[in-house]
Amino acid sequence: MKATNNRRNFLKNFTLGCIGASTLPGVTLAKDGTTAAENTAAPDKAKTPGGRDYNTAYTGKNIERVAFPIGGIGAGMFCLEGTGAISHMSVRHNPEMFFEPAMFAAISIKGVPEGAKVLEQIIPDWKKFGMRDSGLGGTGGATWGLPRFRSAEFKARFPFAEITLKDPAMPMTVQIKGWSPFTPGDEDNSSLPAGALEYHFSNTGRKTEECVFSYNARNFMRQGDTGHTIKPIKNGFILSQEAITNAPEKQGHFAIYTMDNDTVVDHCWFRGAWFDPLTMVWNTIKAGETKSNAPVEKDAPGGSLYVPFRLKPGEKKVIRLMMSWYVPDSKLRIGEDASGDHPDQHKFHRPWYSSRFKNVNEVADYWKENYDALQKKTSLFTDTFYKSTLPPEVLEAVAANLTILKSATVMRQYDGRFWTWEGCGDSWGSCHGSCTHVWNYAQAVPHLFPNLERSLRNTEFSENQNADGHQGFRANIPISPLVHNFHAAADGQLGGIMKVYREWRISGDNDWLKKIYPSVKKSMDYCIRTWDPHKKGIVEEPHHNTYDIEFWGPTGMCTSFYLGALKAISLMGAFMHEDVAEYASLYEKGKQYLETDLYNGEYFIQKIQWTGLNAPDPVKAQSFHTQYSEEARQLLQKEGPKYQYGEGCLSDGILGSWIARVCGMDEPVDPAKTKSHLLAVHKYNLKKDLSAHANPQRPTFALGTDAGLLLCSWPRGGMLSLPFVYSNEVWTGIEYQVASHLMFMGEVEKGLDIVRACRDRYDGTVRNPFNEYECGHWYARAMSSYGMLQGLTGVRYDAVDNTLFIDSKVGDFTSFISTAKGFGTVSLRQGKPSLKVAHGEIPVKKVVISGKTAQLG
Repeated sequence: MKATNNRRNFLKNFTLGCIGASTLPGVTLAKDGTTAAENTAAPDKAKTPGGRDYNTAYTGKNIERVAFPIGGIGAGMFCLEGTGAISHMSVRHNPEMFFEPAMFAAISIKGVPEGAKVLEQIIPDWKKFGMRDSGLGGTGGATWGLPRFRSAEFKARFPFAEITLKDPAMPMTVQIKGWSPFTPGDEDNSSLPAGALEYHFSNTGRKTEECVFSYNARNFMRQGDTGHTIKPIKNGFILSQEAITNAPEKQGHFAIYTMDNDTVVDHCWFRGAWFDPLTMVWNTIKAGETKSNAPVEKDAPGGSLYVPFRLKPGEKKVIRLMMSWYVPDSKLRIGEDASGDHPDQHKFHRPWYSSRFKNVNEVADYWKENYDALQKKTSLFTDTFYKSTLPPEVLEAVAANLTILKSATVMRQYDGRFWTWEGCGDSWGSCHGSCTHVWNYAQAVPHLFPNLERSLRNTEFSENQNADGHQGFRANIPISPLVHNFHAAADGQLGGIMKVYREWRISGDNDWLKKIYPSVKKSMDYCIRTWDPHKKGIVEEPHHNTYDIEFWGPTGMCTSFYLGALKAISLMGAFMHEDVAEYASLYEKGKQYLETDLYNGEYFIQKIQWTGLNAPDPVKAQSFHTQYSEEARQLLQKEGPKYQYGEGCLSDGILGSWIARVCGMDEPVDPAKTKSHLLAVHKYNLKKDLSAHANPQRPTFALGTDAGLLLCSWPRGGMLSLPFVYSNEVWTGIEYQVASHLMFMGEVEKGLDIVRACRDRYDGTVRNPFNEYECGHWYARAMSSYGMLQGLTGVRYDAVDNTLFIDSKVGDFTSFISTAKGFGTVSLRQGKPSLKVAHGEIPVKKVVISGKTAQLG
């Protein structure tokens, strides 16, 4: 799960939805199949413990931790906080979670006492002593001491965020609408380094008001003492830093401008010491004035733009504030290039957008010229997604985690290929290389942006795989051939084979399958030789996995991956007219073993084994942070290798079967036993209160009175002295995986139990509702939540056969569907299916409902 270098840094330093319209129906899934509107008991289950309805607005204490990413896929981001503030400014190819630059909007109403205010809600209490340098009285030029509005309400309909500001002293209401382009299938426009904040002003008073809107920013792009200035752009300014000798990565430009030709621009704040620049800016704002200063050659502390306007009673004014940025170079490079070929122009990461645009002006022009069209396309996606009648907690979870695709977790390199972290550290990417076993869980990208997801498969089976079929589970950046000097990850490599099958069925691209299949076969054969050398159909030899350790002996978790991969390559091989008899034989052997020897009558377990294997003694085996002290050697003789789970009930204990299901295959394991395992996980691992739970590992994901799903428990005893690392933790990506799998099995209410436990922790009071973290912020595994759409409805589109599948567990429904060529909604009403294509095309030749052929209505 974690990169070697990043993990070392982590261990060294470690001390440690979106909303739809309130009238949207949500399925409560009562036994009689009624909807929320029909069942009076439903609202109680659709509320957080604090009384907030799922998928609705955040107010009061729930707004305090809200920070909503705005930006492009792989282009960097900033966050619009629930209060209206800008934070998490991460546009230099590196996360900056605590970077809250001194930039703010303000309104001044002439003749109104207290009529000059920053267009934000008052500062949340936690910030007063919860940020870097708070002991110094503020954070590097913070604007928190300036007057603000009394209250705010935050709503989100991904990728749009809307804030309503109110203050009894102000004769107007203000709405802020933040967004950036996001249209399934259009990865390029969805990857723009751009965002917008629309300020909507409404005069609620009885007289005409003379107003001045302003936007003000220090030059936060400045790097060092030379080469920085503020440049002109129509109706705005560019915070600019030129490249410094021998440091091209220092170059960066951030444009802030409007669409209003009455805009007045101050390209250079007052130059002075101490608090002079910001003091003088506020003096101008307070007086309701504007200031025009021409650009200077250097040393401009900051810039402002002003838009004067008049509002009659009841009248409205909208000011579009546009932002775009351009940072063409970086110092980001991870991994050794096995080919030794890394010319200077590809030595470090360069973002995709730098291949499309020459400078920030080109980005700004494109954003301005295409604004209306991009907003229309993005709104079409949003409107279509929120037509869903699925439970509000599910929609909230799915949409909230789509913000991961706006965050600094994801990147696109110069040629457009997708490359990712696992999550974002506070000031560094957390765990590099599009980690295969973490991204196994993430189900959003293959459906929303299939081309990007296929680029991950291309990397895995090309640059990441050697001639023997060994596949590294972390890609270099820039992407290049790996040096193969560590274990393959069994769950990652086997999961990749299933995902090739998924990408083929989603894309319908037979030529792509034919091209990649020889590498897939080589990978499968490597897996057999390495982990099943005696061809028992089980993963028996020590196998590295997502818990950053090796399991010794067969596990339900990785053997279910093995069965899914064997089934996938058998299906692909049959299409290719290849001989798949050996794979089919291993599948049958493994299925028999898993369902008998690894099933204790209630759930799947691990048979710990460390003798009689091809692998060396655990003490001598290559591992990752698994040292054997004298005490550990004594423990080895009594309990076996460190970091196993044995008789435990593992939440991921049948994970490979879920992966197979969401990849479009039948589950490889007996459904009755799979269901029994999932019910056991719900029974034993879901804790409504963690106050009595002992967790000596990483606690803040869930602790105290939080509810959450533990990674593992030992309800029948047999807990090891040192079970696998992380076993006592709670990870949202695993919560959603289990919830989705329960839904597939018809246990919808139990699945929703888990979803509610998770979303209740992320209600905005303590944790950001749009940042489900694990080993890093905006952690990729949480996109397993997208799998719940399929879990509840069974909706899946097969582009190879042009077949639409439906297997509803909620009765009648309407749900979002995204395919390689279009998106829309699928509905089921009284057993009759219908498809409404909102964008593109979804050609359907056949409909299958719960295994039976039907006709579209």
